[in-house]
Order: sequence, then structure tokens, then C-alpha cells
Amino acid sequence: MRIHIAADHAGFELKSILIEQLTAEGHHLVDHGSLTYDPLDDYPAVCFSAGEAVVAEPGSLGIVIGGSGNGEQIAANKVVGVRAALAWNPEIATLARQHNNANVVAIGARQHSVDEAIEIAEAFIGEPFSNDERHQRRIDQLAAYEVR
Repeated sequence: MRIHIAADHAGFELKSILIEQLTAEGHHLVDHGSLTYDPLDDYPAVCFSAGEAVVAEPGSLGIVIGGSGNGEQIAANKVVGVRAALAWNPEIATLARQHNNANVVAIGARQHSVDEAIEIAEAFIGEPFSNDERHQRRIDQLAAYEVR
């Protein structure tokens, strides 16, 4: 699986760990930054970049990481075609894929242990969309609103 990943300073260390872990599992990670630790960096640009890459490459997924994950989720969702979900446990990550066909997961690095964050990322990546008609109908409504 090709995964586009981005983080600000608060998620910088976790991003490096996830790149290593997910690469070892056979995934191809594309790092959209921040590429160096800068305690004053801003998250929007790197989240936009990861989101744009996910939309441009159907079938890929994205991970955006910050202190809480909230701002990163908001930024990623500004990209037309991104459905980013803030996941705080593996169950939410799984549901985001199953029910919402989320293509980006936001993780708060300051909210989870490394092991918990890895579990969230793996749950998100490992779960396919259910293709249930009711879920697709709702996603279609969101997509139609997004481009009006």
C-alpha cells in the first residue's frame, strides 16, 4: 500500500517511527514533511501536500500527525476529495474506513503511546471500505456538496 504521511513538529518523532514500522510491513511511505524538526513549523502545508497526493493517487491512503490531530484533520479535509478522520483508537480507525471510506487518518502524537498510534495506523490501513450502499450514498452526498 502506498501511504502519504505528514506531520508538524509535534508529530515529527511519531512520523519517523511510523515510516519505519509501516515500511517494514511492506508499505511504501511517501514523506510530505516536515522533513526536519522545527518547533515553530505550521501543519497546514504538509497536510495539504499529503492530502493532494492521496487524491491524485486513487487507492493510496494518508496519515497526518500533530499534537492532537485536530488541526491536521481539518487541514487535510480542505483538500477536495479527502475524507480525513481523527482516530483516537483502532475501532474508530476501522469504522472510518468501513463506513466513511476515509482516505486519510489523523493521529494526535501527544494523545497516544507509540504502540497505540501504530495500532491505530495499522487498523486504518488494514480495513477496506464496506461498499455498503447506505455508506456509499452518504459519501456521494458529501462529494456532491464539496464541489457545488
